[in-house]
Amino acid sequence: MSLTDIEGFRVGHATDHEAMTGCTVILPPADNVTAVEVRGAAPGTRDLALLGPGMTVRSVDAILLSGGSAYGLAAADGVMTELEKQGVGHIVPNGVVPIVPGAVIYDLMVGDPKVRPDAEMGRTALLSADGGPIQTGRVGVGAGATVGKWRGELIPSGLGGATVRVGDAIVAALAVTNAVGDVFTLEGEALTGGDIVPDPIDSAGDALANTTLVVVATNGTITREDLSRVLVRAHDALAVTIRPAHTGSDGDTIFAVCTGQTEADHEIVASAAFVAVGRAIEDSVRSAPADNG
Repeated sequence: MSLTDIEGFRVGHATDHEAMTGCTVILPPADNVTAVEVRGAAPGTRDLALLGPGMTVRSVDAILLSGGSAYGLAAADGVMTELEKQGVGHIVPNGVVPIVPGAVIYDLMVGDPKVRPDAEMGRTALLSADGGPIQTGRVGVGAGATVGKWRGELIPSGLGGATVRVGDAIVAALAVTNAVGDVFTLEGEALTGGDIVPDPIDSAGDALANTTLVVVATNGTITREDLSRVLVRAHDALAVTIRPAHTGSDGDTIFAVCTGQTEADHEIVASAAFVAVGRAIEDSVRSAPADNG
């Protein structure tokens, strides 16, 4: 499975299969600690600054992953409105302010570019969230994901997940792979064609807009500062499995969430995150054809 292997996580999707776009909402347990790292040069994000070291708010109420490029950030409005109705959010003197960071992929070159996730789609994804097995493939934020653009291809990808267990620690990842590059396994097996070492001239070009988004989580107790080490290893896995990665046309972004349900060494969690993220990216490609119609 993936994130819902960790107690308290819920995940929901909203999908427009005809327009080939959608969004995914991740609801972590309360009192989580969340951090983020962006390494792509073309990100579309919302409320990421509050996830940095030293910021007042440590926990998030939801994470939005959306298609629709920057337009898709509007889906977070529906998530916030519904969470406010439920009384969920950072407590302020006159109510609550839900903390909903988000990031988007560029999927406007497939399906209908005039249809993008909006507030109602975000609300739908939130209301569908549960703690059961997570549907993967071309669903939610993965509905219009493609890879291999540096070679002029639009190879279907999607949403994938994986879980690694180390003693009492669980490390899980959910990834939508929408990359300039091609996808490989951690062992180097090519999943979408392409060269193991991309041609520097081809891969430096403007291959449309893209972005791979990942949420990696653990039930371990880790500080926000130490989560930065987990994020480094998570991005290492992204760079191993997507070639080229972190390009000028990608907005590669990884969130890291810990729930503090068990003691865990952050270096061990970081090593497990490398495997979980790599396997989730692999799964995002392997699970796509079955849902591609």
